Amino acid sequence: MSAYKSRLKEFENLIIEDEIDIKKLRKFIHSGIPECAKYRALCWKLLFNYLDPKKKNWESHLERQRNNYNNLIKDLVIPPSCKNVDLSIDHPLSDNVDSTWSTYFRDNETFLLQIDRDVRRLLPDISFFQMPTAYPCKLVVDSETDIRLHRRVAPSVLSSANVERKGLGMKKINLIVKRAPENYEAMQKGQEANWEVVERMLFIYAKLNLGQGYVQGMNEIIGVIYYVFASNEDHAEFAEADCFWCFTNIMSEIRDFFIKTLDETDMGIRGMMNRLVRMLELKDVHVANRLKEQGILPQYYAFRWISLILSQEFDLPDVLRLWDSILADENRFDYLIYVCCAMIILIRDQILENDFEHNVKLLQNFPPMDINYVLNRADQLAESSST
Repeated sequence: MSAYKSRLKEFENLIIEDEIDIKKLRKFIHSGIPECAKYRALCWKLLFNYLDPKKKNWESHLERQRNNYNNLIKDLVIPPSCKNVDLSIDHPLSDNVDSTWSTYFRDNETFLLQIDRDVRRLLPDISFFQMPTAYPCKLVVDSETDIRLHRRVAPSVLSSANVERKGLGMKKINLIVKRAPENYEAMQKGQEANWEVVERMLFIYAKLNLGQGYVQGMNEIIGVIYYVFASNEDHAEFAEADCFWCFTNIMSEIRDFFIKTLDETDMGIRGMMNRLVRMLELKDVHVANRLKEQGILPQYYAFRWISLILSQEFDLPDVLRLWDSILADENRFDYLIYVCCAMIILIRDQILENDFEHNVKLLQNFPPMDINYVLNRADQLAESSST
């Protein structure tokens, strides 16, 4: 039996049990999920703590969560014009800031516009997000009126918002300005593109988390998860609902990355970057000193690495393999720091030779390399730190 088939058999023996041993599964997945598309979606649902290790609980849990998500669509996405709203009390011209219509228009300008812009740029190197989903939301596409979210922020009906953030952290909506005309081809009635599905999930998340709202970068994280679920025929039908809850779970772990007032906490973005700097000083003081001498702050490169969980630094297949190991680690964001440190050490020779300009460019455009090489180096760093 080949090494691959032997490993695949070992994996199948793990997931065939009525109660999956998560500890063993994590250890196995850290070395990568066997390259069979049907397995990654299931494994990630377990690693996101969306599925219980006991299989007997799956059916009722999934049915409940999917129904809950459909109710969120009805409550938060369907516009007031399609609901039984008493126009004598609540109408589009109402001055009441708490009215249904006031909230509707405020949502458009506060975060929906930026979501709409960002989801159209998801993974532009592949056509997946521009393609129609096989499972469009019937509540939306079968509606007598066009109630797709992107219609609410079309150039003809809404001005745009500029984005700005002072300090570290991700950007947020700040100033209302005029939006340049743009042309996007709409799907035929009864269809919707995958980016529209992502737009709906992010809109609902922002509505449920008004204190945080939508922050640029969330689209990159949810896009990876949705791609894994929706491109798997065994998981595609309910990919939207399942992805939403998995995204919600992972955001509960990394929400500090996206909140400016928490930048300085251990899990805040500045705190995480400081941890990376300290680790680099410990593991390769010469490289750390070189970057310090040149005034290359971690904000120049590590901000994006950490906040987007490296989803922008590698091609999608490598990102999926990378996330297997990160999600499988019980201290997943400690491991993320090891990966980031490994990336810097693996290009140490160039860093020691380059000037400021070339080093910034190098770190912001990490060179292609075997992702397993990066992960192996990260494992070495982790092991040396534990001894």
